[in-house]
Amino acid sequence: MRALVKAVNSVGVPLRTLVLVHLRVSQINGRAVQIPVKKREFEEAGEEDHRLPLVETWREQTCFTGAERSVLALAEAATRIDGREDPVSDEVWAEAAAHFDERQLAAVVLHIGLVNLWNRVNVATRQEPVDWRINPKKWTPMTSRLTAAQ
Repeated sequence: MRALVKAVNSVGVPLRTLVLVHLRVSQINGRAVQIPVKKREFEEAGEEDHRLPLVETWREQTCFTGAERSVLALAEAATRIDGREDPVSDEVWAEAAAHFDERQLAAVVLHIGLVNLWNRVNVATRQEPVDWRINPKKWTPMTSRLTAAQ
């Protein structure tokens, strides 16, 4: 799985975009990562993307780019597949394909699948959701975690 993460990170999808997808998929699965909310908490954690607390309501927000919005929609569609004949509509796919080339789009789809898999492994093994506040001095910001996995 680490090799797949490395492959996902190697095709040019912005890390911040992958982090947004990670958070949204985990939220849908009920495995939300605890993230900073207040300015001081962001500073203590070393996290730079102050939009993270807004991911769950991304449709109502104006701070996400068109590319980010397209993969958040794809992440939701590909994660919420129960009871849907065609969960990922042509429109959702086409919008994401308008922002990413074929390799990047494949990486995003793989990333969505990996996050879903990790969520299920963590549930099966009774892992608690990550809470950065346990020890802020040792917290690794979301935006740098995947870089370290390369």
